[in-house]
Amino acid sequence: MSGSHLIGTFLEMISAERGAARNTIDAYRRDLSDYSGFVAGRKQTLLDCPRETVNAYLDQLRRDGLSASSSARRLSAIRQFHRFLCADGIRADDPTRIVASPKARRALPKVLSIAEVDKLLATAEAEVNAAPDPEHHAASLRLYVLLELLYATGLRVSELVSLRRQAVMRDTSFITVTGKGNKERVVPLNDRARDAIKTYLATLEPGPFLFSAAGAEGYLSRQVFARDLKGLAARAGISTARVAPHVLRHAFASHLLAGGADLRVVQMLLGHADISTTQIYTHVLDEKLRDLVETHHPLTQG
Repeated sequence: MSGSHLIGTFLEMISAERGAARNTIDAYRRDLSDYSGFVAGRKQTLLDCPRETVNAYLDQLRRDGLSASSSARRLSAIRQFHRFLCADGIRADDPTRIVASPKARRALPKVLSIAEVDKLLATAEAEVNAAPDPEHHAASLRLYVLLELLYATGLRVSELVSLRRQAVMRDTSFITVTGKGNKERVVPLNDRARDAIKTYLATLEPGPFLFSAAGAEGYLSRQVFARDLKGLAARAGISTARVAPHVLRHAFASHLLAGGADLRVVQMLLGHADISTTQIYTHVLDEKLRDLVETHHPLTQG
């Protein structure tokens, strides 16, 4: 039985038994015909090709630039086809049984440049100094301190807005943070963040939270901070689509690594339980190593 006949029989089945739409059937036909052509090119048939051929086909799709999601869709069609052959007794084994589905690479985080973060901080500080009245001064100071703390510590936004006043150690050199799983970590503050905290603490009314608010939780909501941060970005002339609290967390990690920090230290500061989570930032290290080789390798010297 030819490959095209086998594919046709499978498509008739999904049309009759599953009520597959015409577009679905056409997509399956295209995907399976391409797969069948690859198998034939290796002097094999759809009835005897081994698992290695399925893996080789997926490797070819990757080399051709097909996305992981599109490759996974094709593999799904191929799996269903081979299961159909086995279920109908046309083929005894399923070569797709233990083939791993292609996985999309985790997207690299959006990161602001150091100059852009400086611009955000400078704009926030200028707004504190130019506040026309006590109400505006309090709101501007809160936003400035939030921004300084976020970039200085890389806290998760939920950790930041819910900081308790007692989290700031007496000399304001460190803060204690309760992260995921109620795990505590100690995070150091740089001079700018320390000065900002000292100024801010002097303005606070008594209460348990650093960033108190009238809501049910008693502290500033993440949504309000995110909104205020986007407003600040717009006033600083930075695209609001590129600015959010988690982007400042990414900037903290990326800029530390670019400056020579150890990956394990960044893991600890971010509160990641597993180093694999922190390794999303290794693109920064890759760029640094490439620049190092290009700058210092003897064969690159003119």
